[in-house]
Amino acid sequence: MSTDDPRQPDMPGGSAWEQMLRQMFGPDADEALAQMRAQGLDPAEMAKASGLPDDPAVLSQVVAQVQRMLSSSGDGPVNWDVAHDIARQAAVQGGDPVLSPAEERQATEALGVAELWLDAATELPPAGGQARALSRSEWVERTLPTWRTLTEPVATSMSTALAATLADQLPEGMALPPGLTAGGAAPDPAAMMRQLGALVFGMQVGQAAGSLSREVFGLTDVGLPLVAEPATALVPGNVAEFADGLDVPLEEVRLFLALREAAHARLFTHVTWLRGHLLTAVDAYARGITIDVESLEESVRAIDPTDTAALQGALSSGVFAPQTTPEQQAVLARLETALALVEGWVDEVTATAALPHLPHAVALREMIRRRRAAGGPAEQTFATLVGLELRPRRSRDAAALWARIAREQGPDARDAIWDHPDLLPTAEDLDDPAGYAARRTAAEGEHADLDRALAEILGEDGPEDDGADAATSE
Repeated sequence: MSTDDPRQPDMPGGSAWEQMLRQMFGPDADEALAQMRAQGLDPAEMAKASGLPDDPAVLSQVVAQVQRMLSSSGDGPVNWDVAHDIARQAAVQGGDPVLSPAEERQATEALGVAELWLDAATELPPAGGQARALSRSEWVERTLPTWRTLTEPVATSMSTALAATLADQLPEGMALPPGLTAGGAAPDPAAMMRQLGALVFGMQVGQAAGSLSREVFGLTDVGLPLVAEPATALVPGNVAEFADGLDVPLEEVRLFLALREAAHARLFTHVTWLRGHLLTAVDAYARGITIDVESLEESVRAIDPTDTAALQGALSSGVFAPQTTPEQQAVLARLETALALVEGWVDEVTATAALPHLPHAVALREMIRRRRAAGGPAEQTFATLVGLELRPRRSRDAAALWARIAREQGPDARDAIWDHPDLLPTAEDLDDPAGYAARRTAAEGEHADLDRALAEILGEDGPEDDGADAATSE
């Protein structure tokens, strides 16, 4: 018999594999192993291809980890325990040391100075809340709840379609090993595939969130408000890495990024409808996404449904990219315009506040613009998962529009536009900033005509009341 056969108890690799398989299958191990071989699943080949160590204790830990992951995923579309763990692991890749007192002091002082400079550039007051420095791991902890809000709607559709497709890939009549569940009962194949889909999606979201933690400068610079409460923060490690190699002092870079963070926070805090407006648009877009099941089935035929690494790679490559409808494209267009208006306002207000104080303000503004336009690998991953790119495509056009409004009508008029979502400029305004004032005047005139017409109608409905009142007064 081959020396690679894991059924040989005297072989180190075989002994470890046999122990692992028997631990998974429990009392029915012999019958389960025979069934696997009858269905073409050769444990010997699994042993060769596993890449796992031959230490039984390590293999036992692997089995226990799989059990925990499957048992903890619950009924949700994303396994958030796995997402959290992988996000934390990704955050510390390359190092995530505890922040020093000096780093914390420099970050909070920069945020404090930024607030003073912004007071001269906008009437929106400071956000309030705590200003602090965050490590990458702390950034993950603070923002993961919002990633849940962003990704779960589309994950629901994706996981359902993925689970159904993967369940069809299992050999007909195959019994899953009882040891895969923490309670020891034989799992239902469809339920296990849903758990597997939630596990894979959790791995992907966690990897993307952890990767973003190594790219962001604060809590707001991905364009969406990632915390519900008023707060400002900087990630000193990322700020220092960005400044490294630039011909700009670190202190100046830190102050410029603090200005952007504080400006975002002011907008999201005092324009009370804005956070809900953006997140509701993301939710509406994601919930309307449909999955092309036929295309999905064709894509996964060559993928082993038990190979989570292959499934994760397929997700990253866009194999399971959602199909959007014309209605979703319209929602997406409105959302992208809103994101561009946020980014453009922050860009313009930050530049106004920075120019009197920072010698490299113009260069830093252009660097950030290009960085936001290009995006990073983590942003691209979320675009694949949710069908939504987090970078505004038209922020330059929006900044030009905000600058024109401030120049022609004053900063107060510029900021007053955020009083109600109906007042926001449209994509047409971004196309033609010069015509914005005329279109706004015409729109206001139409509203005034409507108000007068309503007043006349209401006036005609009440002559008897008016007469009664007049008689009474006499």
